[in-house]
Amino acid sequence: MKQYFKFELLKKDKNTFARRGRLTTPHGIIETPCFMPVGTLGTIKSLMPSTLEEIGAQIVLSNTYHLYLRPGTSIIEKAGGLHKFMNWNKPILTDSGGFQVFSLNNIRKIGDDGVTFASHIDGSKHFISPEKAVEIQQVLGSDIMMAFDECSAFGASRDEAYTAFKRTLNWLDRCVKAQNKKEQMLFPIVQGNMFHDLRLESLKETLPYADVGFAIGGLSVGEPKETMLEILDLMAPHYPDDKLRYLMGIGTPDYIIESVLRGIDVFDCVLPSRIARNGTALTSHGKLVVRNGQYKDDMSPLDPECDCYACTNFTRAYLRHLINCDEILGSVLLTLHNVKFLLDLSCNLRDAIDDGCLASFVSQFYDKYNS
Repeated sequence: MKQYFKFELLKKDKNTFARRGRLTTPHGIIETPCFMPVGTLGTIKSLMPSTLEEIGAQIVLSNTYHLYLRPGTSIIEKAGGLHKFMNWNKPILTDSGGFQVFSLNNIRKIGDDGVTFASHIDGSKHFISPEKAVEIQQVLGSDIMMAFDECSAFGASRDEAYTAFKRTLNWLDRCVKAQNKKEQMLFPIVQGNMFHDLRLESLKETLPYADVGFAIGGLSVGEPKETMLEILDLMAPHYPDDKLRYLMGIGTPDYIIESVLRGIDVFDCVLPSRIARNGTALTSHGKLVVRNGQYKDDMSPLDPECDCYACTNFTRAYLRHLINCDEILGSVLLTLHNVKFLLDLSCNLRDAIDDGCLASFVSQFYDKYNS
């Protein structure tokens, strides 16, 4: 039988839990650690698929909830699946929509069968069960599907966190039974909120469902950074070597580095494109708010150490002009730079692990970035 998916552990760092890996999928190979740009609606805002390939994107994330509501699965199915619909020939991961549904708060109702919710677009009523989430993702044709889960909010009581964790496990079992396409891989999601015993119990009970990889959910949802790192430190010694680990919703340079040091392989976030639209850039010397007045006549590049199209062809003064005039090109150039910055960071982390110099790379990066 054809093997569609395979995860290989290539190298482990001697002093941390960081590691180098390789995930083989039907649409290509993903070298890890890897940052995954988020294209919620089937596009990374303002970037063409060809541009993403040029700057080194290996995989993108799209969202089941949003694509289900608009344009609808029938249209994507008619197009031949999400890869063809968005003209992206590399791997795609689809979030189950669980986090988006649960963030609706006052316009949804959670039960053991699934979630009833009102569309944020037109108020129409919908119901998504674990089986429905898998059905939608199978129509989308993503390489990696996420199991439908319940993400309990930061600050939830232990009873609330326990109920969500148990419901997530029950839904996971139903997702697995509903899946019937071998060319798609289902990733289970570890929950448990900030409670140490629940996190470890969730990890233990979730791993038997992880054929190739699994995700860690319910972090980076408002908790202090120290709390998130505490949970990652807790779980790191308990991960199996032969499974890919995906930490959901991580996208700042420091969070990426600290997650990699704690054994994470893949991460995603809307941050690089979102802050770009607000006129902020990630640079080797920290965040730069290019719309600020101090850059009005600054003829230096956005980041002298970056070789992206924005940095090699335009000045901070010009980029500030575009952003402050609400010109679309400003968002395009800053998004391109920010996404490439995180892709390059991931690549540099891979190289540092390969070369056995991770500690010195991290130290040098922080010295510069925090300056």
